[in-house]
Amino acid sequence: MPKRGYHHGNLRQALIEAALQLIENKGPTGFTLSEAAKQAGVTPAAVYRHYEGREDLIAECARQGYGIFADLMEHAYQSGQPSALAAFEATGRAYLAFARRFPGHYIAMFESGISTNRTPELADVVTRANAVLEKAAADLSQHIPEDKRPPASMFSAHIWALSHGVVELFARNSPGTTSPFPPEDLLETGIGIYLRGLGLIRPDD
Repeated sequence: MPKRGYHHGNLRQALIEAALQLIENKGPTGFTLSEAAKQAGVTPAAVYRHYEGREDLIAECARQGYGIFADLMEHAYQSGQPSALAAFEATGRAYLAFARRFPGHYIAMFESGISTNRTPELADVVTRANAVLEKAAADLSQHIPEDKRPPASMFSAHIWALSHGVVELFARNSPGTTSPFPPEDLLETGIGIYLRGLGLIRPDD
């Protein structure tokens, strides 16, 4: 691909897309800014006009990913309304769908070691994404007596951890972590067990 120098129609997005592909293929520490520039078809000097180092570019990939993630989670939450249970379960499925559809973003967000507080913009969008699942948990937990109700932040953190574990172990083709059950089934049954323990789903007859 011929280099186009600094005059690129959308340099930032071209670099993000190049970085996402490199992250997916080589991991977040397996490439340099110069490689991202080459893949985007620009000179390394053009890249350094926008990013001081590779971590800054990865952080921008993570920021974009969290924005997509928050939008998908919000859509899932709204699709389950007016049922608090359906809305909550939909957000769990959206997590799994996001990891599969946007692997480069997912790795930048959760496996790059980039702090979610690296920039104010990244911190803001992380907060927005977290708030969707916490909102779904708060809605559902209203059915639990107040003296037995876990904080919504704890409730949502448990489900986030469960969803993340299923994704990491069984939905991303990690070596040696095959499962006899589809990841969707593992996640659904795991959430079901958790919700039964809180009395939010009737026990099986």
